[in-house]
Amino acid sequence: MDKLRAMTVFVRIVEAGSLTAAAERLGTSLTSVVRSLAALERALGVRLLNRSTRRSALTDEGREYFERCRHLLAELEEAEAVLSARQTEPAGRLAITAPAMFGRLHVGPILADFLAAHPRVRAELLLVDRIVDLLDEGIDLAVRIGRLPDSSLVALPVGSTRHVVCASPDYLARHGTPRRPAELADLAGQRCIRFTGLGQGGEWAFGGAEAGVRVAIAEVLATNQLDAAVDACVRGVGCGRFLSYQVDALIAAGRLRRILADFEPEAVPVSVAYPHSRLLSARVRAFVDWAVPRLKARLGALDRRADPGSA
Repeated sequence: MDKLRAMTVFVRIVEAGSLTAAAERLGTSLTSVVRSLAALERALGVRLLNRSTRRSALTDEGREYFERCRHLLAELEEAEAVLSARQTEPAGRLAITAPAMFGRLHVGPILADFLAAHPRVRAELLLVDRIVDLLDEGIDLAVRIGRLPDSSLVALPVGSTRHVVCASPDYLARHGTPRRPAELADLAGQRCIRFTGLGQGGEWAFGGAEAGVRVAIAEVLATNQLDAAVDACVRGVGCGRFLSYQVDALIAAGRLRRILADFEPEAVPVSVAYPHSRLLSARVRAFVDWAVPRLKARLGALDRRADPGSA
């Protein structure tokens, strides 16, 4: 008995609702369908269907076996589609979304190199600081920062980033370096810049010995523009809280100093995500295979970069 063929026939019988309808869908005879099902039941030692030529009903064993067969066959079809896609030269439209600054610093350069290597692909890169619905907006894949509660997405981890508090050397010379998160709540001593794109309101959460603590910051400036918030921080307006990749170069150059490092919350994952229900085209699979190791290398380099000014 060809068990894979028999499993396929069984699934088609259940989906079609009868042996006769399954035979029509499979383009084979009713006799062949009946024999295949009977051989499968003999091999398993259980009855899967209570049936007639017009109607069939799953037994309890049949219901459990159907779910497992359907899952296995779907996995096999996807594996075959992926292998087939890899034999095809990538071509056509590739739509990607990513957070604005991360996309500009990391996704854009990787995509540019990919397009140079695959001249038949044309790309659209949507850089926005919001969650894009991939199916609704016709996007093939996304680079996401944060945990993904949406189980309809396949998420490939590429690294992580951290929430860091930083300030300019000039600001710290004038106001002193905060030693504990609670000091950021005192407007008489400290001043804070809030980038509203992080979506945390007027409170900053911390980790380490202050895990779970949320501090109502002494806010002197709030803006939805990341560049404006970072520039104000560099100019000494106050302490800012950003994702580490957003200020890494400024910290390395000494224009900003990382503070309260012992109280940073857990790292935030970065992932390449695409819809679980969508079989990947050659161009999407090729870009995933291209981008994932390169993003891992970039984020790994950021993690390893020392910050001599942290406190």
